[in-house]
Parts: sequence; structure tokens; C-alpha cells
Amino acid sequence: MKAERSLGLRVGGPTELTLVLADGSERALHPLWLRERCQDAATMDLKTQQRLQDPSDFDPDLRLLAVAQSSPGVFRVTFSDGHEASFRADDILTEAALPPNSHDLPSPRLWDGNLTELPRVRWRPDPAESELLSWLESFLTLGFVIFEGVPAAADTVLKVARTFGFVRETNFGALFDVRSTPGAIDLAYTALSLDPHTDNPYRAPVPGIQLLHCLVNETRGGLSTLVDGFAVAQVLREQQAQAFDILSRTPVRFRYVDAATELTASAPPIELDVTGALKAIHFSPRLDFVPLFAPEQLDAYYRARRLFDHRLRAPEFELRFLLKAGDLVMFDNCRLLHGRTGFDPAEGLRHLQGCYIDIDGPRSLWRVLRRRLQPAADVRRSA
Repeated sequence: MKAERSLGLRVGGPTELTLVLADGSERALHPLWLRERCQDAATMDLKTQQRLQDPSDFDPDLRLLAVAQSSPGVFRVTFSDGHEASFRADDILTEAALPPNSHDLPSPRLWDGNLTELPRVRWRPDPAESELLSWLESFLTLGFVIFEGVPAAADTVLKVARTFGFVRETNFGALFDVRSTPGAIDLAYTALSLDPHTDNPYRAPVPGIQLLHCLVNETRGGLSTLVDGFAVAQVLREQQAQAFDILSRTPVRFRYVDAATELTASAPPIELDVTGALKAIHFSPRLDFVPLFAPEQLDAYYRARRLFDHRLRAPEFELRFLLKAGDLVMFDNCRLLHGRTGFDPAEGLRHLQGCYIDIDGPRSLWRVLRRRLQPAADVRRSA
């Protein structure tokens, strides 16, 4: 859902502040919407940027008593509760331009198997802020970034992870070793091929980001795979709308069990936000259990899942690449699906270390760096 493009702000009358839209129409700003955005010391703690009043206590019949342009681009407003405040037109127009579901981030760029230039960057433990911002831009736009030249030493994945956020410890530990082991507690710890899947859909919340660091790879197989789940879901939405609708509203139960752990959570394979935009993919065919619905409902679900799954596994949507010693891939676990080709452990050792961080870490860091490095007038908002 997109916001209506706004061109300006003007005094619509003695008691009205009006937003001028690109199509020539105008819209008066709601008094409570303005009152909540007062930034004076009587309304807001200027250090924490937190309100000093609960806005639900404002009079629901609040009115504007007077509106005037006190200087170019600045409007002075008097409210019926006696409060007076000034508003910058640029601030209001910037917020008005944001879609209702915007988190003020770079717009995702959906991709398929034709993505020829992978976001590969040279790792440095002490990057300049501008360099770090460019890494984050690639990650937030494409959903992944591949770092080369990361020291192939144990536990280094944790150091990289802490550059971007806080490590999310799970029952697998702060980090986990991905290698073929006897009596594996997860199929990731075998030499089997793994179809595209999202990790840990049985958790609430699901870890937002996964990092995988290659310490050694002496096998010919074991290629890493990535699929943009949002791109596949969008194609499904456009071409098989009924299947998309079924997958976005069917609660699937995901479950993980070992001797010391039993985790269960429910989510639709395609999760939408309140505006109907794509929010997350929850897909792991080795762990999913649809509830016992009526036969006709299950029949429709299984057909829809088949359509989605076959697209996720189609070569046209898949990226396939080799992680060599010193390579580290960081990817959005709520957007991308990952997997690998099978390999023969008799050929040699294949050892990766992985960990999780939450998605809010890189998002926050990107906003902070952008604020530091870019003048306010040049700040680019998502559309």
C-alpha cells in the first residue's frame, strides 16, 4: 500500500492546516494527529524523544483554534486545550510520504535466479561508517550479503554478528556447527541435500537473520542455495491468487523435538502485514503439520502448497554458489529461503559455523548511520 504523494502544506483557513496532494486535492490534518506530534518540552522529553502525556487522554473533540505561518516552512498552531506548538512543513510532508506499513527502510528489490551481481564485499573488522552503511544497504535491499576474507577461525561468526546486532542464543547454543556428524539431531548436520527452507519456524519469534561462516570446504558438493521467497510469493499472488490467499491464511503448525527440547509455533506459510503486504515466509516442509481441517479445505491447501513449493525449488528462482573458507553469508531468514546441495563427506571436511541475530539490529544501525552521514534534506525514505 502506497501513500498518496503530497506536494505541500498550507493554511486552509483560520482553523485549518491542509495537506496538498499531487492530484490537486487537499486534506485537512486531524487535530489529534498534530497534537500527538508536538515536540516542545511540555509535551515531550527532549532527550528520550518520548511523550510526557498519554495521547489517549487528549480530548477526542480537540479542535484547532488558530493556524498561522509564522515563518517560511513553519506553522504555528493553537489547540482547543490551550496548547500551542510549531510544526515544520518538511517534517509533516516527509511523514505523509511514508506508506502506512513503512518502517523507513530501503525498499526491497525482489530477485530471481537471473541475479548476476551478487552482493559480495570484502570483510573488514573496523569498517568506516560509510562502508558499513553500504553493506547494510545491500542487505536490506536484497535480503543478503556475502562477506569475503573473514578469518577462517572458530567463533569468528559471533564477532561478525555483533557488528550488526545482538546474538540470539537458542537450544543450539550461541553458535552452531554445520557439519556431517553421526546421530545428528538436525538434518542440517548431515551430508543430505536440503531444499529451500526458512530456519526455526517452530520458534516465537522466529530468528530474523542467519549468518553462516565457512571454515573449510574440501568437497565438490555442498553448494549453498538462496531463494527470494518474497519474489516467489509475489509471482504466486499475480498468477494464482487463490493459492496465494490460501497460503496467507492457513495456520500451519511447525514442530521441533529432540531429547531436551520440544518447540511448537503456528504461522501461515506466507505472512502478510495489516496492509496486505508481504511480511514473512514460514516454510520448512520437513517440519510442517497442517491442522485437521475438512477434506475440501485440506485438498485446496495441499494444491496451493505444491504450487508454492515447486516454484521455490525451480532453477529460475534459485541462486547457487560455493562458500569457500573465509566466506560468510548473512541473510534475512524471514524473506529468503536457504538450502544446499548434497555432498560426500568422504571427499573431505565441510565445516560451517552459524548463528542468529534479530532483524531489528541491522535496521536500527542503518537508520543511525544514515542520520549521521546524510543531511536531513537528502535522507531517502522508502516508497
